[in-house]
Amino acid sequence: MEPFVSHEGLVAPLDRENVDTDAIIPRQFMKSIARTGFGPHLFDAWRYRDPGYYGKPAGTRQPEADFVLNLPRYAEASVLLTRRNFGCGSSREHAPWALHQYGFRVLVAESFADIFFNNCCKNGLLPVVLDAARIERLLRDVEATPGFRLHVDLASQTVTTPAGDALSFDIAPALKTLLLEGLDETGATLVFADWIREFEATHLQRSPWLR
Repeated sequence: MEPFVSHEGLVAPLDRENVDTDAIIPRQFMKSIARTGFGPHLFDAWRYRDPGYYGKPAGTRQPEADFVLNLPRYAEASVLLTRRNFGCGSSREHAPWALHQYGFRVLVAESFADIFFNNCCKNGLLPVVLDAARIERLLRDVEATPGFRLHVDLASQTVTTPAGDALSFDIAPALKTLLLEGLDETGATLVFADWIREFEATHLQRSPWLR
């Protein structure tokens, strides 16, 4: 996993509450056992008029012209701004995969579903929680300002606006460390690989019947 230290990017506003994981990556794409190729199908039912399936070329699709991610001004967005309870519903890890593979690096919302929040952190995608008043103000500013960008610094836990306002956010120290060091749970375990090998060797000497 690539470490996340800081990121500055164009903001796309998704002005919706309770966006569930089936909307983020619809159920028909769960047939794939690969961990790649989900980005083109992010918000598939909202982005396209025709039904999609895993691997269907985007160039053959019929886009919904007024969906936010299809608007030219948000074509290069890497920060998604939305409202409360983002990522609710099922616990499918494909949802953060799709967001990350589309090109998003930061999600900013009033709140996230717990499992989705943790899945994001385990996949190099930073979920940032800000209060409702801040989200409302940011949504208005993004709509009124083409090219609106945010700078997000994980080390200092701040989101900085173009006007220079620094908004602080909280994140659990363990999740922060995983993101800063680019470690998923397997990688975090392997940090202690030498200690684990030493323990196993000693343990087998003391308990040879375990062989």
